[in-house]
Amino acid sequence: MSRKLSWLPEKEIAQAVNTLIKHMSDVLSNGGRIEIRGFGSFCLHYRPPRRAHNPKTGEKLVTEPKYAVHFKPGKEVREQVNASRHIPIQAEHPAHKTDEEEE
Repeated sequence: MSRKLSWLPEKEIAQAVNTLIKHMSDVLSNGGRIEIRGFGSFCLHYRPPRRAHNPKTGEKLVTEPKYAVHFKPGKEVREQVNASRHIPIQAEHPAHKTDEEEE
């Protein structure tokens, strides 16, 4: 950013970005939603408690309920990302070949 905005001191650019991130965090912490037109939106998703286990010890436990930040890209971002993907995503991982494919 500082290369594109060379007339602004790097310290001021960093301060502006940090202020923006802090404000976004405050809005989400207070249950708000953030929408950046043409880019996407941020909101909170509630994650209820669930039964789980520690894979190392096998101990069974119940997780704490929590909120997680969810990002939903806007249409323009989705289209731009999809248009830039020239490498097709394989339907199956090569390590998971069926018996017919191996013959």
